[in-house]
Amino acid sequence: MTTSIKTRVLDRIDLAILDALQRNGRISNVNLAKEVNLSPSPCLDRVKKLEAEGYIEGYTARLNAAKLGQHLVAHVEITLKSSTEAVFEVFKQHIVHIPNVVSCDMVAGGFDYLVKIRVQDMRQYREVLGQIVEIPGVGTNHTYMVIEHVKEDMGVEVLNYQ
Repeated sequence: MTTSIKTRVLDRIDLAILDALQRNGRISNVNLAKEVNLSPSPCLDRVKKLEAEGYIEGYTARLNAAKLGQHLVAHVEITLKSSTEAVFEVFKQHIVHIPNVVSCDMVAGGFDYLVKIRVQDMRQYREVLGQIVEIPGVGTNHTYMVIEHVKEDMGVEVLNYQ
């Protein structure tokens, strides 16, 4: 995923388009145009421009992880043995190739990375954790198993963008 610095100030119609597409990426252009009070052709032009400028990075479907056998979610705090750019780079190069790692964020505070993993069971959790701790430079780790999902990330708040 690439991030892009905003290149222009978005108007209310651009924001409405982004909000509508985030809620329903499968909406037809005709229905999107109706929702944002535009005719279809200018609406499509705006969508293409938002895509080209990097405001829209892609379109996906949200899958039900539990129905697909990925019942367990864990958050793992990772502390590296040292805080050098080389060690950070090695960690990043390895962590992105572990399929059950669904997100990884470098953080400020008492540890270096917060890794979210999704697995079928404790056996698979142990395998994935083993892959993580074998990454050169990893020092310590602490795992927090998710008991209940309270709120999922449903996207970016765009209507209050300034």
